[in-house]
Amino acid sequence: MTMFDWHADRSDLKGLAFLDREPVDLNIDMEAVRQYRLASIRREMKKRDIGALVLSCPINIRYASDARNMQVFCSRNTPSRYLLITEGRTILYEFTGCEHLSAGLDTVDEVRAAMTASFVAAGPQIAERERGWAREMLATITELTGAGVTVGLERMNAGTALALAELGVRIVDAQEPVEMARCIKSAEEIKCVEASLRATERGVSMLRDAIRPGMTENQLWSILHQAVIAQNGDYVETRLLSAGERTNPWFQESSDHVIGANSLVALDTDVVGCFGYYSDFSRTFHVGPARPSEDQKTLYKVALEQVYHNISILKPGLTFQEYSEQAWTIPEKYIDNRYYLSSHGVGMTGEYPYLYHRKDYPAAGYDGVVEPGMTICVEAYIGENGGHEGVKLEQQCLITDTGVEILSRFPFEENLLDDFHVPGFRVPKAKQGVSLLPGIAAQVTGQQRQPDMARTVNDKTSGDAGAPLARPT
Repeated sequence: MTMFDWHADRSDLKGLAFLDREPVDLNIDMEAVRQYRLASIRREMKKRDIGALVLSCPINIRYASDARNMQVFCSRNTPSRYLLITEGRTILYEFTGCEHLSAGLDTVDEVRAAMTASFVAAGPQIAERERGWAREMLATITELTGAGVTVGLERMNAGTALALAELGVRIVDAQEPVEMARCIKSAEEIKCVEASLRATERGVSMLRDAIRPGMTENQLWSILHQAVIAQNGDYVETRLLSAGERTNPWFQESSDHVIGANSLVALDTDVVGCFGYYSDFSRTFHVGPARPSEDQKTLYKVALEQVYHNISILKPGLTFQEYSEQAWTIPEKYIDNRYYLSSHGVGMTGEYPYLYHRKDYPAAGYDGVVEPGMTICVEAYIGENGGHEGVKLEQQCLITDTGVEILSRFPFEENLLDDFHVPGFRVPKAKQGVSLLPGIAAQVTGQQRQPDMARTVNDKTSGDAGAPLARPT
């Protein structure tokens, strides 16, 4: 089937490929980022004797190559865009008409038009299209690697995998090598993560400033979406904003529910942001105009205690089982509504590892080791089963050579904390009614840290609760 790039000869598209690759004033070496990520993939392939890897997940394609194109669309239309990686070559099979988007990427050796093997593209000829896809892919792999190599494959139509298997290909799941590659970030990657967080924090500041009784959850939630796109982020992955009684239980999607006076508003950002990196922190606000109730403040303080206790135990060398054993003990009245994870890895989305609550570890947990370069989100949801409201809090952290560094700087609400403090940490607080935008905007544009927004860390070796730790190389 012939595929065409209708834009191949257009001179006016020069520079389009660099839309998301010019980190102005951020001092990010994107070439180093790309080369590190591709090398990490190849290292994990080699460990498992995988001769060729075929990626169809748009997030993983971007991780390995930095090629971005219609991530949401392509997630539900596989294989309409896919990346072949071998030891010495990468070939991006791009969606028809989009081949120009990856021009100039040092991680893509060749671009070809993809053969979309889906029913909507092939209709009743789908089986033959899938067999054709498999024959073409195997021929290319054999040309690049020789015959008989193991092929790592991501999720695609069942027919494409079956067609490859019928040709005698040994297929393994690509999830493990990709997740293990993604879980350790380079120093330059962390700069991308921080840039994404700063932009999302600006959006959450705008949302916080806009909270008023009488507006709907959707109206409020849309403010974050606008800010994400305006700052060259990609999209918000979930709809996790709720108010009042809809904060309990958690996981109620943003709706046309009208926000009431003196209620709580809770959100989880889940933003696929700048450079494709996930910025994932949670905050809960009080609407006003009255002061928060004692019940609201109790929920908030308990949630904050959970987050910071679990941050305090994170360190390199800690096993996942040890984490679960040492993690904060959830009071019995909050157990039923606990968040499904205690902590989780994060990079371009949520990722390996999952760290489970002590109660859930025997059935769901697995062991592993916390390593420098991992970025971990520490979660808390506190709300009684059948209770009126709940509080969602979360911090995004970096595991360093000596401890943990908190990357998400958005402050917590002073009116919900009073004089509450967490031993060993300097918890940033914000006054209700005082905009956070000026300070955060300065960080976004000039990358200048403000004292009240500074990262707080718990250094396991020095005991200094305020000093930033060294990043992994």
